Amino acid sequence: MEPRGMKKWRPFATMPEQYIGLNEIINKQVEVAQPVLTEGQMEQINFTLIEALHTNKQVYLTYYKNGQRITETGFIQFVDSLGNLFIFIDDVFELKNKMRLSELIDVRLA
Repeated sequence: MEPRGMKKWRPFATMPEQYIGLNEIINKQVEVAQPVLTEGQMEQINFTLIEALHTNKQVYLTYYKNGQRITETGFIQFVDSLGNLFIFIDDVFELKNKMRLSELIDVRLA
């Protein structure tokens, strides 16, 4: 006999297709539309990014990705406003993340 393990606690996962479909439906219900920023908000984000880059201060970044608003803390390493990208080092795993400036929703100094 083979033990069932954790399968007995996941009744909807008995059919993998059904579980995948339910997971997709739940994820679509949680999605939000990407907010449109005004010129003033974009200028404030640029000033905050440049200040954080020059002073090496920690920032709270809120960005839009795959229908979700995500907030992370970390440090700005590089900003290229002409290329529409910046490099962000997250505080938890110290990984370099390359993101587009158009994905940013809000930036605040910690």
